[in-house]
Amino acid sequence: MKKTLFLLLLAGTTGCHTLDLNPLSEASTGTFYSNQTELELAVNDLYRLAFWGNDNELFSDNEWHRGQLTNAVIGGTMNADDANVQTFWLNSYKAIARVNSFIANKDRAATNTPAAVMLRLEAEMRLIRAYQYSRLITHFGDVPLLTDPVALEDSYDISRKNQAEILQFVFDELDFAIANLPVSYGASETKRLTKGAALAIKARTALYAGKWEIARDASKAVIDLGVYALHGSYSQLFLKAGETSKEIIISVPRDEKQQVFNGAGYVQDNISRNAGGFGAQLPTRDIMDAYECTDGKPIDESPLYNPQAPFKNRDPRLTATIVEFNTQWLGYNYMPHPDSLTVFSSKENRRVPNKDTRAVAAFASFTGLLWKKGIDQTWPDRLVEDNDAIVIRYAEMLLTYAEAKMELGEIDESVLNAVNQIRARAYGVSVDQTNAYPTITGANAAALRKVLRRERRVEFPREGLRYMDLIRWKLAEKALSTPVIGLPDPAAQNRAKWPFPGVTPLDDDGLGDYSAFGTDVKVLSQRSFDKSRQYLWPIPAVERRVNPNITQNAGY
Repeated sequence: MKKTLFLLLLAGTTGCHTLDLNPLSEASTGTFYSNQTELELAVNDLYRLAFWGNDNELFSDNEWHRGQLTNAVIGGTMNADDANVQTFWLNSYKAIARVNSFIANKDRAATNTPAAVMLRLEAEMRLIRAYQYSRLITHFGDVPLLTDPVALEDSYDISRKNQAEILQFVFDELDFAIANLPVSYGASETKRLTKGAALAIKARTALYAGKWEIARDASKAVIDLGVYALHGSYSQLFLKAGETSKEIIISVPRDEKQQVFNGAGYVQDNISRNAGGFGAQLPTRDIMDAYECTDGKPIDESPLYNPQAPFKNRDPRLTATIVEFNTQWLGYNYMPHPDSLTVFSSKENRRVPNKDTRAVAAFASFTGLLWKKGIDQTWPDRLVEDNDAIVIRYAEMLLTYAEAKMELGEIDESVLNAVNQIRARAYGVSVDQTNAYPTITGANAAALRKVLRRERRVEFPREGLRYMDLIRWKLAEKALSTPVIGLPDPAAQNRAKWPFPGVTPLDDDGLGDYSAFGTDVKVLSQRSFDKSRQYLWPIPAVERRVNPNITQNAGY
């Protein structure tokens, strides 16, 4: 086991030009980086999903998996041997090692690579390294700061650097990228990192760190670039039609031939049983109850809400995100009611047994809900997900700007306009059509904070932002210590109370309380979050076995 991680880090600096995570032999470092092509290959190799992405939605109160039941984050069992922890750490430092090798050796190609190209490639690499460190410090706190290739004999003396020092390093690196990356590329290079990408990572990093002025200025700079805009259709943004949208700031291309991310099992987990899926990876009741009504009020305050018709009179993002009952979905009418034993199939043009009710199929959705957001109608036929992976989009910058300004006590028309742009898009209207959607007007800081937190939740489900929002708002200890609830078993279901037995009370943080519903709901799993330790992840045990100088976070 000894030397495992640092050997991988050191060897990883030699394999930048391959599509294989396994490093090449150490000797290749001496001959690589000798021309523009090799420099570009080294950079391009870091445009892979192993090195990009937001947190798993299953780490939050938005999503639950029937088969997995729990995980180390929501189960409170995270430890230093956790596979997710080790993979996160290893991939981050693998990318960092490759960037460090590139920067140390790039001048070999100086005689045959235009200076402008060299500078742009370096800016991309330094952005990627900054992104890795920005994620490491939000999850682990203090971590080793490596900016040069590390010789094996020196690796055992490395220790953790203060998080604040690394944060400043991240901002400095991003400023270099901002200064040296183009605003846009030609049509053939649309997915490369840009000035806007560097600004967006800076804005997100600053927001997570509570550096409000920096978050405000960086997000405003993205807005002022004038190259990004909200996509016309919220639902289409997450399908093939949205992959070239002006809303996308950073995304990682995926294609069916590669199948590098999610294959048949993932697809089947996310689609209905009628369509050949498992109905296993599910929206929670918590996320459904977060969507306000069309009068702009939460469900426990709005007279428009009816728990027996929970999709009616709701923010349109609800039906763009979760499959509405009694609507056609993937070729079948989706109706999980226990008495709906058959449904009409538009795919087969006849009524068929309804495998999406647990009265017919015991393992149909336990919450009664299915994801719609990002799921293509062709998934059941192809059993592969190849939608591009969105990392950051323009809507996040609008809400980042609004939140930072709000926290600075600078609530003005630009703040309200930023939020209202997103709300108007949800309703398919322009921001100035104030009678066509529930606008935000003149909110004080406390009221606006509630609006912004709800807005982030209903705008970004399944995009991996909820976990870090719960962490930075110090809400994880509350949101992730509640039960996951679902529908009662069919025999126990009170038909008069289907699907939901009453109006869910929401607290000041927008979190639902289901304790008063008794047996009209079923506890599927109990979340548990240890606030004494889980706001930071543990340093991987394998890392500390290699180098005891790297200390452990408290509680692990």
